Amino acid sequence: MDYSYYLFIALVFVAIVLFLEGLYLTWNAYKGPEAVRIEKRLQTISAGWQDATERNLIKQRLLSDSPTLERLLLQIPRIHSLDRLLIQSGMELSVTGFLGYTCMTVLGGMAIALLLNLHFLILLLCAIVAGLFPVLLVLSARHKRLLKIEEQLPDAMDLMARALKAGHAFSGALQMVSSEGAEPIAGEFSTTFEEVNYGISMQEALMNLSMRVPSTDLRYLVIAVLIQRESGGNLAELLESISSLIRARLKLLGTIRVLSAEGRLSAWILGCLPFALALLIHLANPEYLNLLFTDPVGHQLLGGSLTMMVIGIFAMWRIIKIRV
Repeated sequence: MDYSYYLFIALVFVAIVLFLEGLYLTWNAYKGPEAVRIEKRLQTISAGWQDATERNLIKQRLLSDSPTLERLLLQIPRIHSLDRLLIQSGMELSVTGFLGYTCMTVLGGMAIALLLNLHFLILLLCAIVAGLFPVLLVLSARHKRLLKIEEQLPDAMDLMARALKAGHAFSGALQMVSSEGAEPIAGEFSTTFEEVNYGISMQEALMNLSMRVPSTDLRYLVIAVLIQRESGGNLAELLESISSLIRARLKLLGTIRVLSAEGRLSAWILGCLPFALALLIHLANPEYLNLLFTDPVGHQLLGGSLTMMVIGIFAMWRIIKIRV
């Protein structure tokens, strides 16, 4: 019996298993759950407010995996504001990825306009609208995430108040919220607690928290804690009072949203109707609207119409925008 053939098959099998194991270990080292958790922690920490004395304790978030692109992006003014916006949205997206998706949507909008044989001005408008789509998507995700944090904040403050009454320190109350709370507020408090453990002062860690989560209600919490640490007082009762105030404000805000829903729907319909109607007319008769783009009087009509639409949309937005 020739055993060399079976030995060869066994060695090939072992080699394939080891190769797959090596691929898995390589992937797990860079893209595994632990690596993603550490990267997300570093990203959220680096998005916060940092004092010059504390900056060396926190690893900076990279704007790009490429050193060349990193240097180019750092030359753009206020690029870190865009990075902070991406982190506040909760989307696992770097600045390079966001800019890449924006360029792709711009090219896609221009391609659709070329396929429909639209006028050059409409082509530019389609490119601008398509380029704004990723920005609006990020802003929408950021808005939803901040609303969810505001809804979770009263429960988190009640949990902190109970922890303080039970004899825990404030850092222990932060840890309790991070371990027992729900996302996304648990992750933000976990980052704050870890910053304190890293050696950053409580004031700096809370300032980082207020910068990562630009919420008025959360700033009330930060200000209350900072004042209490300076002047003293019963922090547990103060947190319970702020929690009750936030719940009442959210209830009133929900009532206002229900009452202003009709106005918001009217604003969306009136804002989108002219563009949708113009697109349908162009598809039915492409020559019908060309006069607006070729004749000087048509240019004036378009400019005046767009100006009045912008004024009307701004007026409707101010009417239905009620601050509580």
